[in-house]
Amino acid sequence: MGLQSALTTALTGMRAAETSIDVVGNNVANSQTVGFKESTVNFATQFLQTQSIGAAPSDASGGTNPRQTGLGVKVAEITPIFTQGTIEISSNPLDVAIQGEGFLIVQGGQGGQFYTRNGQLKTNENNEVTTVTGQRVLGFNAVDGNIIEDLQPLRIPIGETAVAQPTQNVFLNGTLVPTVEVGDTPQIIQSSILATSEFEVPDDSGFTISNIKPAATPNITGITPTFPAGASHVAGDYSYRAVFVDDAGNEGTISTAFTVTSPGANGITLDGLQTAAPPYANINIYRTAVGGTGSYYLLGAATDPTGTPTFTDTIDDATLVGLTTLDESSVGPDPYSYYVTFVDSGGQTAESRPTKQVGTVSTQGGRIRLDSIPQPTLGGDYNQIRIYRNTGADSSTFYEVATFAANTATSDVYMDSRSDTLITGTGNTLDFDGPKINQATLLTDIQLRNNQDFTSLFQLGELSYSGKKGDRTLEAKTFDITATSTVQELLAFVDQASGFDTSVTSTASSTVLGGRLQIASNVGEENAINIGLSSFQMTPSSTGLTEPISIPFTTLQDANGEGTTTDMVVYDSLGIPLTVRVTTVLESKNGTSTVYRWFATSPDNEPVTGTTTSVGTGVLTFDGNGDLVESNSNSSVAVQRNTTASQSPLVFDLDFSQVSGLADQNNLGEAKSNLNLVRQDGFPPGVLTSFAVTETGEIRGVFSNGIETTLAQIRMARFTNNAGLQQAGNNLFSKGVNSGEPQLGDPGQNGLGALTAGAVELSNTDIGQNLIELILASTQYRGGARVISAVQELLDELLALRR
Repeated sequence: MGLQSALTTALTGMRAAETSIDVVGNNVANSQTVGFKESTVNFATQFLQTQSIGAAPSDASGGTNPRQTGLGVKVAEITPIFTQGTIEISSNPLDVAIQGEGFLIVQGGQGGQFYTRNGQLKTNENNEVTTVTGQRVLGFNAVDGNIIEDLQPLRIPIGETAVAQPTQNVFLNGTLVPTVEVGDTPQIIQSSILATSEFEVPDDSGFTISNIKPAATPNITGITPTFPAGASHVAGDYSYRAVFVDDAGNEGTISTAFTVTSPGANGITLDGLQTAAPPYANINIYRTAVGGTGSYYLLGAATDPTGTPTFTDTIDDATLVGLTTLDESSVGPDPYSYYVTFVDSGGQTAESRPTKQVGTVSTQGGRIRLDSIPQPTLGGDYNQIRIYRNTGADSSTFYEVATFAANTATSDVYMDSRSDTLITGTGNTLDFDGPKINQATLLTDIQLRNNQDFTSLFQLGELSYSGKKGDRTLEAKTFDITATSTVQELLAFVDQASGFDTSVTSTASSTVLGGRLQIASNVGEENAINIGLSSFQMTPSSTGLTEPISIPFTTLQDANGEGTTTDMVVYDSLGIPLTVRVTTVLESKNGTSTVYRWFATSPDNEPVTGTTTSVGTGVLTFDGNGDLVESNSNSSVAVQRNTTASQSPLVFDLDFSQVSGLADQNNLGEAKSNLNLVRQDGFPPGVLTSFAVTETGEIRGVFSNGIETTLAQIRMARFTNNAGLQQAGNNLFSKGVNSGEPQLGDPGQNGLGALTAGAVELSNTDIGQNLIELILASTQYRGGARVISAVQELLDELLALRR
């Protein structure tokens, strides 16, 4: 039995040596395997053969020890040694080396979890992070930079994901000084007078210089008086004057006086009078009483019995003074021009615009005849005609000469005999622009006068407006002009496109006054509005050609109140850049505080209706130390995005916490405020171009827009007893019955080791130690073989006894 047990005992030793050699061989074979942990073999004695358990000491004996024969060796355990491997830098930024406790968590088949120290990582075609043996690495992915705590395969979408973040906060700094002038007066600008064509305009196509002429004067130098009997004239001198008259009774220029001395007791016949030529039909004869002085009285019209006009005077002085007297008035010897307008006698309709200037006509003193005077439409807005003329001393001002009923048998002719003194005494002067616009006037009826020409400004189509606000050009806004668009709608459009905040009580309202557009801005120099000759651009629907609308504007009232202007770019939910401008003005100050008002405008504002660019306003109150009183700081800005697919509105806060209300000066020693953009937290879309892994396992991505954000979080696991893990090949471990449950966490937390990016942990195999163990195992193996050989020889001797 003893020799046989020696054989089996030696065999167990050889098997133990084989196991050692296997383990050492595996250690050496994986000396270049990243993350490999070498193993060691621990042995234990196998069964023992007890020959005697021994005896305790007694009076007769000192006691004996047990007698036991060993029956061999067994493998107690093969234990991985989880000492730290050497860290080596790699060229792959995704490689990670674990320094300390823990394992990367990877996904096995059927959704199971495995664990590895091999940090050689890569991405597959789906941008998932995997090990070199193809297992997906698990962790938390991020959405819009926010970690989602759900253990999933990690993804790094290089060249794939475009991210954008809407602005939520804008941070400003600077100083708003309390020593400048308070802004309490808005800028007000006004346009030139604008006329309307909605009322009838005189048709002056047939009313030209040929229709205005000096009235004809009878030539009486060839008159020969005779004295027929049968009259009762008193002997003495009689003065006569003649004037041409037309069928309507309009008399021309009066002739010079012709004196006749009568012998008395007879009549006076005037022969050789000048024949009237069209438009005159006859010649009226006027005479004074005897003596040749005083008024002239109408004797009657000359007759033409023989082809030469002649007139016989048989009227005595007593009858003469009851007749019509001669109107001896006449215009001066200066150059004269005329305008004609239409008038509503009821005063319900404004006087029409004038005809074009007709003239110039010069006389040597006399009368001027106007023919073919335009007539208003029957049943229209007007029922009267008004004549205007300049004076000899002022050729630019035109005074009312006469107003008379229109559309009568004689209303197309007027004989002007009124002197300059008479017409200037009336005080009525010509309004060259005619009826003015008001808020209800249609835009298509608006006209601008240039000397005598009227030009229509607006047409059906698209109107573009871009003025200047605080010396900075506003972004163009458009307005569709329809057949019903009014001046009030234009004013509202300009107010909105200029970014005026009408909720602030200090803002004057834009209106129409005296036919002029008056545009009023918010208070403060930085909000002052200016409209240039090219600020309005018209694109008619009929032509599609864009041309400027030149409406001259002048400043009626200058704004006061110094402030600041700050331009910035923010981003909506789609990453679209939006321009926002913030202006400030000192609103009030007293012995304890300073109050600034800020206005925010954005040309990218997209309201449901209208074109308003005003997106917010608020006040900043500073205490006696120049510190901002936060409770009084309304800072919300809302940019509407109703015509873009972005989330609407884009709401963000202006952070004024770094703005002070202290006094400040520029290089010239002048009080000067300043407001500057520090940063804003939105960003536009960008493609992921690179990434990096931090010590805590956070994967940070860098995008083409320069933004850096979190992409994912690597998770790790550790076990109470690493040696209890089961090795599953491919550098993988799985939970064992004696390993304990995995405890998950981020690298560097909860006892987990940190990660080194761009590096790997090498195998911890100790080649020298393993070679020594190999020698020892080989020696053990050879020793066991020698035991078996010795036993074989003894058995052979035993078998030889039978011989």
